[in-house]
Amino acid sequence: MKYLIALLLSLFSIHAFGWGFFAHKKINQYAVFLLPPEMMILFKPQIDFITEHAIDPDKRRYAVPDEGPRHYIDIDHYGVYPYDSLPRKWNDAVAKYSEDSLKQYGIVPWWVQTMLYKLTDAFKEKNQTKILRYAAELGHYIADAHVPLHASSNHNGQFTDQKGIHGFWESRIPELLADTQWDFFIGKAEHIKNPGAFIWSRVLESAAAADSVLKLEKELSLQFPSDQKYAFEDRNGITIRQYASAYSKKFDEMLSGMVERRMRQSIFAVASFWYTAWMNAGQPSLTHLSNQEFSAEELKEFENLNNAWKAGKQAGREHEMP
Repeated sequence: MKYLIALLLSLFSIHAFGWGFFAHKKINQYAVFLLPPEMMILFKPQIDFITEHAIDPDKRRYAVPDEGPRHYIDIDHYGVYPYDSLPRKWNDAVAKYSEDSLKQYGIVPWWVQTMLYKLTDAFKEKNQTKILRYAAELGHYIADAHVPLHASSNHNGQFTDQKGIHGFWESRIPELLADTQWDFFIGKAEHIKNPGAFIWSRVLESAAAADSVLKLEKELSLQFPSDQKYAFEDRNGITIRQYASAYSKKFDEMLSGMVERRMRQSIFAVASFWYTAWMNAGQPSLTHLSNQEFSAEELKEFENLNNAWKAGKQAGREHEMP
């Protein structure tokens, strides 16, 4: 019997998609309500699009090889905290390490800034479809930068016999607690004077927390009855192996609210980056915009992206990258 159980457990692995589809959607959704009325006039009617397309970057990882590094940075590769050997400016970092090397270990703090520039230009052009796409995707990358294991080379506990901890922290716990116990009504978005410094600060916070995430789960695993750590649950007609509710809630308690806190910070940061892009673009009126409907080509791109994601799932390709 124990061999059968082991086999079943091996068949149901926990996938790591950034914050997880659930949390990424929640972050973008709540961020909309932090915006000023001048932006809400566009973002509120389009909240469903901004929410649903928060997960497009994760879906793209099945189809675009360059997509993966945009979600994380193995910053511990560059020495010890605060990793001063790594230049914060992209051109300086490329000159020191080469672009290929940087991509090998992740580029999320630089990619967030790239997406901010794209969104700013979209506001300047008053191009509605670009604004919505870039806003939704920028929200994804900002949120990823707030995840501790996105700033660690041990991103899924693969070096410490903790495989699955990635999805545990950023998917299982939010899905279990966000809607019933956490508060996401926070202050209004603010203009960020130095977006580069802001996102690097959040990445360093993530890096500093990564060891605690790994250490505390290891301690809990040793204290918790092994036969109560996992449970099998039905999700959309499919039986999946999942961390048990009691184990998950205990881990959240040991983390002293870290997951909720980082999710709240993500919401504020996403809204503030959207607001900053709009401000830096000259605060254009969002009442009458061009390109208000997605073109046939753009709609086909969304369809292809979704099909590539579904094909990847069916092929059993796991996302164990951060």
